[in-house]
Amino acid sequence: MSNTLSSSRQAYYGEIAKHNLSPLWESLHALVPKEPRPQAIPAIWKYAHLRDLLLESGRVISAAEAVRRVLILENPGLPGKASITSNLYAGFQLILPGEIAPSHRHTQSALRFIVEGNGAWTAVDGERTTMHPGDFIITPSWTWHDHGNPEIEAGGEPVVWLDGLDIPLLQQLDAGFAENFPSDTQPISRLEGDSFARYGYNMLPVHHEVKSGNSPIFNYPYARSREALDTLQRTGAIDAFDGVKLRYVNPATGGYPMPTMATFMQLLPKGFNGKAYRSTESAVFSVVEGCGTVMIGEHAFTFAPRDVFVAPSWQQVRFVTEEDAVLFSYSNRPVLAALHLLREERA
Repeated sequence: MSNTLSSSRQAYYGEIAKHNLSPLWESLHALVPKEPRPQAIPAIWKYAHLRDLLLESGRVISAAEAVRRVLILENPGLPGKASITSNLYAGFQLILPGEIAPSHRHTQSALRFIVEGNGAWTAVDGERTTMHPGDFIITPSWTWHDHGNPEIEAGGEPVVWLDGLDIPLLQQLDAGFAENFPSDTQPISRLEGDSFARYGYNMLPVHHEVKSGNSPIFNYPYARSREALDTLQRTGAIDAFDGVKLRYVNPATGGYPMPTMATFMQLLPKGFNGKAYRSTESAVFSVVEGCGTVMIGEHAFTFAPRDVFVAPSWQQVRFVTEEDAVLFSYSNRPVLAALHLLREERA
């Protein structure tokens, strides 16, 4: 391009910018790429390296003052975005004995995956449930929820869970609302276990009506998930890509527990040497048991219990293990599926 033509174009670009216009031809390749080019990059957070920092946050600020005492897992490719992928959020939340994280609600959907500690509780729309490591708990959009931990004298200990939310997605949609409850805790109107008794045994109340895409169960116990994986490992075929992988379901619809996030639990057996796959979904993994190696794109990470790693869109993923490993994961699959944008490739 001649200097005269280049100067002429730049002058033209400067003139149209005054009218809030820009030339598509300068950005078309970035706006309509040949394949996904996520800004998020593969990354891992080693829990053993972070635990002391997480516990130190309990000395820096109280749960009441913080509202939610969380260390955000911020993707290195998305600095300052409070995001682990372009439309998913992740963070480690800590609640100490004797503390209450006050009740509020918001349009963002949230999941809790319990990483460490026993005895804390979470309340969702009038029912409390006790947290145990490996439990998957949901707080659907616009439901009151609060968290608490008994005093040490009552058996309380520090409890940590992984928060997963669709915060970045709702920011992109400008659809975020929030409201605080007038007191720290909401009234309890149902006994613990009520929702599981109604919906967790392959049955539904005879007059149940589906009013939203959210699951009526809000605690999926790890003991039952682990039992299912063990049985299938012994009796079923091992998938060459995923090992034994199950998705959590809304028992009233057969769909995902929440409309914007899918959740999974998988077992990779000892000696697993998986095949590579990739998908347009972005996935966040939390290691429950065992050790291994995951290759994501050009990155290789060794993982251990309580580590978290992320596989952005259209990055090849492959697992290798030397012992049984169990992984929990969540992704934006429901959004992509609803928009007919889910694409998968298995080598």
